[in-house]
Amino acid sequence: MSEDDGKLIQAAKAGDARAFSTLYLRYQPRIYRYVFFRVNDVSAAEDLTSEVFVRLVENIHGYYDTGRPLLAWLYTIARNLLTDYYRREARSLLTPIDENIPSDGADPVRQAHLSFEQQRIAEAMLELTEDQRQVIALKFFEEYDNEKTAAILNKTVGAVKSLQHRALASLARLLIPADEGIS
Repeated sequence: MSEDDGKLIQAAKAGDARAFSTLYLRYQPRIYRYVFFRVNDVSAAEDLTSEVFVRLVENIHGYYDTGRPLLAWLYTIARNLLTDYYRREARSLLTPIDENIPSDGADPVRQAHLSFEQQRIAEAMLELTEDQRQVIALKFFEEYDNEKTAAILNKTVGAVKSLQHRALASLARLLIPADEGIS
């Protein structure tokens, strides 16, 4: 954990609202991306992200520095909330295409294609294991290196590399039609 985070956590435990605010501003965008990528729904992602930080406030006194970054704890909270969300919702993952197309005057055909591709990737990601999804999210969406990803997930760098390799192979198999295979 960074020294700065350690100080912020101690201040938050003492009830300092500014410390909570700083932690929120620092980590909210990452948690939101992590959640949104899994639910592909702005409203649900906002609600779940808010709940992560509510849990941070409620449970800060029980948080102890174990050498892992605070962000790892927040990802764990988010992962648990996502598990509960899918159990509770048991809903179809498909959303009407018009909900995903921004109305900013851009080419509607291109926007529809991008929306379709985003949905295909999101659905393919659901076929991966939770560990594989986490590695892909941290490596490619958060742009963390292997060492930081390993620290957050409490895994070795070798395990992260292996998970990434298997995840990318699975995604390629799921996303590239057999007749287009890679030569």
